[in-house]
This record gives sequence, structure tokens and C-alpha cells, in this order.
Amino acid sequence: MRFVDEASITVRSGRGGKGSASLKRAKNLPKGGPDGGDGGKGGDVIFRACPRLLTLYDFRAQRLFEAENGVNGKGQDKYGRNGEDLYIDVPVGTQVFLEDEDGEGYTLLADLRRANMEFTVCPGGEGGRGNLHFKSSINRAPKHAESGKPGMEKRLRLELKVIADAGLLGLPNAGKSTFLSAVSAARPKIASYPFTTLTPNLGVVEGPDARRLIIADIPGLIEGASEGLGLGHKFLKHVERTRFLVHILSGEDADPEDPAAGYVMLNDELFAFDPELAEKPQIRVINKIDILPEERLAALRANAPEDVLFVSALTGAGLPELLAEMWTRMGKDDAQEDSDDGESSPVHVFGYVDDTEEDEA
Repeated sequence: MRFVDEASITVRSGRGGKGSASLKRAKNLPKGGPDGGDGGKGGDVIFRACPRLLTLYDFRAQRLFEAENGVNGKGQDKYGRNGEDLYIDVPVGTQVFLEDEDGEGYTLLADLRRANMEFTVCPGGEGGRGNLHFKSSINRAPKHAESGKPGMEKRLRLELKVIADAGLLGLPNAGKSTFLSAVSAARPKIASYPFTTLTPNLGVVEGPDARRLIIADIPGLIEGASEGLGLGHKFLKHVERTRFLVHILSGEDADPEDPAAGYVMLNDELFAFDPELAEKPQIRVINKIDILPEERLAALRANAPEDVLFVSALTGAGLPELLAEMWTRMGKDDAQEDSDDGESSPVHVFGYVDDTEEDEA
């Protein structure tokens, strides 16, 4: 399944129904009187955050969404039915932008960060009043009624920012996809060339007490990613919604004399993109220890800071310790959220995306 995180659509709310200008006709009422009912209200267009959805893929097939019009009023005091509201389900983490009139920019309307959040983007038009409302002492039989108000139409841009507990950060071929496939049911594309992963992948790790740890494999970043180089600028936005980062460095790329230096470049890119990203907690990992010569591995272990973990995502060496650290980090974050007055806990997206196809270049 392709991970689609951007889409452009048009939405229209329903038009209000017309009011009726009916006059009574009966033997005992020779002059008659107004009995026209009001028109029904047009349906609203409402976005709803649905935790079952993972991508915006469906919006590639359908680009126009219209709510139902209100029904016209009728005689004998019959009011028109309101149009049905149109609910558009989107993944949790979707942002809704309004296209500017010149078509060159967008304004943020809503950020659907929590499950079941709703946002009415286009209210339906009000129904017109029937001639019942226009009866007066000098006009006992009004023959006019109101037309319903038109609905609204908007051009929108939808952007999905992945909401996950942990984000995998690292250079191309650092082994992030292999790690994700080793600890979860996700099956991302894995190969020995750069930029194998072209779209973010989600993996779910089942833990104790029925807890779940959601991991997002962010496509490989390179130097200059914050300025749009490589694939990074398009996907750095997904890092914003993770609780903490797992920064993976390939043992082949690490300097045995100063292993910590290998983490500096991507941290600088995070800071350049958004200083707050650089402040996110990180678990630092050196991967691919299974293919390192013994002398190189020994030097890395001797010179690496104490918090750096050594793993082999391919053989599984060190993965239990890494997962334990990730669960510990989750527990600290949960405790912090419980102590924050008025703060809502982050939304968890339960599911995963298999990247079985490459996006078009």
C-alpha cells in the first residue's frame, strides 16, 4: 500500500431549500391565507478524524465532495427536510488548509490531531422562509417567500503528519527498515542502495499490559534535508508528531575514535528545519554490529557515550535492550502527560503501512 500524505479536493455544502408561497384554498376560507412552509437547511461538510485510516489514498480517486441540498417547503405548513450532513473521514493527524484566492498559498483551518475530532469546513445554506412569516395586518395573503441560501464551495489541501510514539531517524541505509521489520509486522522495502524507503512506514509493537508502541520509519535524510535536498524536506514534517526519536547510525559510518560525531549532522538538520525537533528526546543506536570487524566494534564500544546502544537489526542482537529502553521512554512520557494539567494524550494510530511500491519520482 502506498502511503499518501497529501491531497487536493473541492467540497460543497448543501443549498438551503426554498420557502413556499402557498395560499390556502378551502370552501370555508374564501380569501385563503398563507400556509407555505420553510425550506430545509443544506447539509454541512464535516471532517472527522478516524483512527482506522492511515493514508489519504482514497482522495486520489475522488476529488469532489458535496453535501445534500435542503428540501423545498410546501403548502399546508409543510417544512422541507434538512439536507444530510456529509462526513469526510480522514486519518488522525490530518491538517486541512484553505487554498488562497490567487491559488498560490494556503491557510490552515484545522488540525485533526485526536481521534474523532470534527471540524465543520462548510456550513450548509439556511432554508428560505415560507410566506407564513410575512403575514401582517396589512398583508393578510403574502404571495412571496424566500429562496434558500446557497451553500459554500472551498478548494482544500489535506496534509497528513504521521502521529507515532517513536520516529526512526538516520541516514539512508542505516538499517531503519530492517529494524522495523524485525520488531513489528510491517514489511517495508529493504535493499542495499540509498533511498529504499520513499514513504513513511508505520509498525506496531505489542507490549505488556496490551500496550502498543507505534513506530514510524521516516525516509532517509541527508545533509541539506532542511533545505529540500534528497527526500528529507518532504518527510521531516512527520518527525514533529513523534514522542521521541530513535537515531540509528550504521556502524560502517561511525568514526571509531568519536562515534557520537555521527549523530551531529542530522541533529543540525532537525534544528534548521525546526529548533523544537532538535529538543526531542533521542535514543542513540549503532546498528549493523554483525558485519563489523572485531577491532572496529571494540573501538566503537570503548569510545561511544554510555547511552549509545549497539544492535544488529538483521540478527536481533541487542534488540531486546533497545525495545526495553523504548518502553521505558514511553512510560516516562505517559507519566509526564498524566502530570500535565489540561493536556490531552497524543493519539495513537493503530496499524501499519506496507511500502510495497515506490512512489513515482
